[in-house]
Amino acid sequence: VHADATLLERAISNLLDNAVKYSPAGAPIEVTVRGGEVIVQDHGPGIAEEDLPRVFDRFYRAATARSKPGSGLGLAIVREAAEAHGGTATAETSTTGARFRLALPVGT
Repeated sequence: VHADATLLERAISNLLDNAVKYSPAGAPIEVTVRGGEVIVQDHGPGIAEEDLPRVFDRFYRAATARSKPGSGLGLAIVREAAEAHGGTATAETSTTGARFRLALPVGT
């Protein structure tokens, strides 16, 4: 993957910061890197289904997230970094936390 290393470093840092912010103290944060993907899984409360479509919007903060520090820009930067490289940023939720995937095309 040919990429803007600084922009991708910021995006990955934002994913990790987000996982730390929403995971209980001492809970593991799982990071998987394969091909052109970085997947960050936390063990926090997850994301409400109604919030999933908006988590990457600038300045969007779910009602449950407003008690945590932040401006609502971190995940927007992740999406913008992915799209700037022809990739995608996605979020999933489950009973065991949230999973964020930054996927970039390989070989471009």
